[in-house]
Formats: sequence, C-alpha cells, structure tokens
Amino acid sequence: MALVGGLRELGASGAPDAETRQRIHAEIAGRLAEAEAPSKRRGHTLANLAAAAVALVLALGGFTLLLSKDALPGDPLYGIKRAGESAALGLTFDEQEKAKKHLEFATNRVGELDELTRQEASTEAYFTGLADFESDLRAGVSQLTAVVTDQGGQSRLTELRTWARQQSDRLGLQVERAPAGARDKFAAARVLLDRVQARTTDLGSRLVCYTITTGSSDELGAVPAAGDCVRDPGAPDAVMPPVTVPTPSSSPSGAPSPSSVPPSSGVDTANPTGPLTPPTGGTPPPVVATPPRTQNPPLPVPTSITPPPPLISIPPLIPGLPPITIG
Repeated sequence: MALVGGLRELGASGAPDAETRQRIHAEIAGRLAEAEAPSKRRGHTLANLAAAAVALVLALGGFTLLLSKDALPGDPLYGIKRAGESAALGLTFDEQEKAKKHLEFATNRVGELDELTRQEASTEAYFTGLADFESDLRAGVSQLTAVVTDQGGQSRLTELRTWARQQSDRLGLQVERAPAGARDKFAAARVLLDRVQARTTDLGSRLVCYTITTGSSDELGAVPAAGDCVRDPGAPDAVMPPVTVPTPSSSPSGAPSPSSVPPSSGVDTANPTGPLTPPTGGTPPPVVATPPRTQNPPLPVPTSITPPPPLISIPPLIPGLPPITIG
C-alpha cells in the first residue's frame, strides 16, 4: 500500500500546470494550420489553371472557327465550319429566320462547289458539298413552307421559287467542269430544285383556299391539297378580283338600232301623211291611224286694265309750306 501511495504522489507531481497545457495546445493548433495551408493554396492553383485552360480552348476554338470560314468540302477545317453553322442554327429560335439560315448555308455550298471546279478537287469533295447542299435545302424549304401555310405569304414563295431557279442555273454551269463521277449528283440536286419550284407554285395557288395542304408532308414539307378550291375570303393572301363596270359602246356603223327602220321599207315614221306603201315583195305593214294632235288652251288675256290708285293731297300743316301729296 505504501508503494501504491508513492506512485500516486509521483504522478500528481509530474502533471503539467495550466500554463504548460496552454502552450502545448497552441503549438498543436499552429502545426495543424500549417498542414492545411498548402491544400488551400493548391485548390486555388488548380482553379486558376482550369480557368486558363478554358480560356485557351475558347480562344483556340474562335481562332480555328475564323480560319475555317473559307474551308471547302474535303478540307480538314470544313467540319469545324459546319459545326459553327449548326451552333448558329441552335441560337436562332424564329422558324422563318432559321429557314433563311438553312437557305443561306445552301447558297454557300453552291459557291463552294464552284470553287471546287476551279481547283479540280476530288469526287468525294463534290459528294460532300452536294450532300450538305441538299440537306440544308430540304430543311430550309420544309420550315419556310410550314411558316407560309400557317401565316400566309405569297411573296415568300415567290422569292423561294426565284432562288431555286437561280441555284439550278448555277449548278448547270458547274456540271460541265465537274468530274464525270459527280455529274449524277449534280443532276439529282437540280431535280430537287425543280421540285422546289413546282412545290412553291402548287402551294401558292392554294393559299386562298380553305384546304391548303393534305395534312401530310414529305422531304420538302407540307404537301399541297388537290381538287377544287373553295375560296376562303379570310385568308391572308385572299385578293378579291376588281369589279369592272362595262362601259357603253357605240353601235357599229350600218347596224340597225331598235328604233330604226330598214331603208328599203320606204316608211316615214316621223310624219305619216297617208296610206303606207308596202315594200316590194313583202307583206304590207298594218295601217295605224294617227291620233289627232291636241293643242293646249291659250292663256287667258286680261280684258281690263287696273286703274292706278287715286292721289291723296294733305293741306300744309304750317302756313307757307306746300301741301303733301300721296299716290
């Protein structure tokens, strides 16, 4: 027991005081803070590096997109150019504007094909350009015809028909300089443009009808209805024909008028004075008695003349003045 009591006293005498414990706590907290500081600095460094990487990618992407502006089908940057066009379409929300962009891209494809003919490019490059042309053509025509059938717009169809004819003429000039293996693709593209012109004509003729489309669609959009057109006066493109008032026209010379008598009759219809002489070789006309002329009675003539009123003379009121005469 004495040994146990001694150990207890030894442990109590060796315990640190309050000041020592405070110092030990502060030292441990300091060491932990130093251990956490590098991880925070490392996190900030990683965030800065990530932001710089994103900025670099965007800068390189914008620069690459700028370089791909003049890329032709078959070039390495042509895919980036098409990706930029797809991004532009994704940022366009109006259906009519989106259709215009598709047709604008299709026009660019025709220009690129013209450049390919100057460079004597490969047949695969022509295939790529013509395939992208037809893709944008179908999308643009389909969206534009949907807008027209919903909102009207004969002028939009006219512009589309003119555009299709112009692109067909341009492709017709290019096909002679294109490789023989690509000429069938040129012919197919021109046939598609002819269908676009026919579609705009048929659809434009139905815009004033109650039934514009059949309710179905194909690669070019809404299919126009067929059959009789029942006119819709409330249609946006309904234009009523002007009302024409017939102007009186003079009778041609020599043509008998309803009140005239053929010259061979010999009848005086103005002042008949006796029996009518029948025309030679014909049936004599009936004799109509002329009613006696009635004269209006003469106006009464006054038989007496009204005498003038008598003169009235008033003697002067003041001596020396003349009398006053009335009448």
